[in-house]
Amino acid sequence: MAVLRCGKHSVPLDRPLLMGVVNVTPDSFSDGGRFFDPGSAIAHAERLAEDGADIIDVGGESTRPGALPVSAQQEMDRVLPVLEGLKTLEKPLSVDTRRPEVMRAALRAGASMINDIESLQAPGALEAVASSGCAVCLMHMKGEPATMQRAPHYDDVLAEVLGFLRDRALACEKAGIGRDRIVVDPGFGFGKTLEHNLALMKSLSRFQDLKLPVLVGWSRKSSLGRITGRTQPGERLPASLAMALLALQGGARILRVHDVRETRDVVRVWEAYEGTKAG
Repeated sequence: MAVLRCGKHSVPLDRPLLMGVVNVTPDSFSDGGRFFDPGSAIAHAERLAEDGADIIDVGGESTRPGALPVSAQQEMDRVLPVLEGLKTLEKPLSVDTRRPEVMRAALRAGASMINDIESLQAPGALEAVASSGCAVCLMHMKGEPATMQRAPHYDDVLAEVLGFLRDRALACEKAGIGRDRIVVDPGFGFGKTLEHNLALMKSLSRFQDLKLPVLVGWSRKSSLGRITGRTQPGERLPASLAMALLALQGGARILRVHDVRETRDVVRVWEAYEGTKAG
C-alpha cells in the first residue's frame, strides 16, 4: 500500500485524505482573520482534527489574489506559536510557506510537511526540505500572488501545468527527496482564469501520469463565486462540496478544505458509491 512519508508519520494513501486549513493571517480571503490569535488558531486546528482532518495546514502569509508579501519574521511569529501549541496533536502538521528560513524553523518546531506555492524554487528551499524527512506539496502558480490574476495566459494550460510539476518533482528527486514524500497540486486559482481552472479539473485524471498523489484545493475560492454568484466565501460551501466530489472522481488523493466535517461526508458517500457493485 502506498504511503506518504511525513516526518515521523506514514500516512496511508489507500483512501482520500483531508487537509484542514488554519490561516494565521489578518487578511485571509476565507475567514477574515478569525484565527489570527494563536490560541484561536490552535483551538480551530484541534476542532478540524476532531472533525476528521488527516493533515493540518498552517499558513502565516495570505496568498490570495492581490495579497502583498510579509516578512519571514512576521510569518514565523504567526506560525511557530501555533506549531508549539499543536505539538501533542497526533496528526501531520503542514506549513504553507515559500521561504526557506520559515521552512527550516517550522521543521525544527515539529512540522512534518511543507506546502509551497512556489514548489521549492526559492534558493535554499530544496536543501531545507531534503535535509529533513518531511513531505512536500509542489504547487503550480503563474506569477506572484499580488499580480497573478491580471490576465494570465497559457498556450496549453494542461500541458504547461503538467510539465512544470513533472520538472519540479524531478528536481526534488535529484536533491534527495524521495517520491514517497512528494505531493503535487495543480494550483487552482493561482494565476489561472475560471476557464483555465475548469479545463484543468476536466482533465484532472491526466495528473495520474505523474504517479504522485494529487492535492486539490477549491474550497471557498473566488472561481466558485463567479460560477454561483455567491460573493462571500462563507456562502460557497455547497459549491466547494461539489468540487470536492468532482476532484475525487478525477483521482485526487488529498482535498485541502476549510469545512472538514462536511467534506468528510462527501468522501464517505463517494467511497460507499465506489465500493458498491452494479446489479
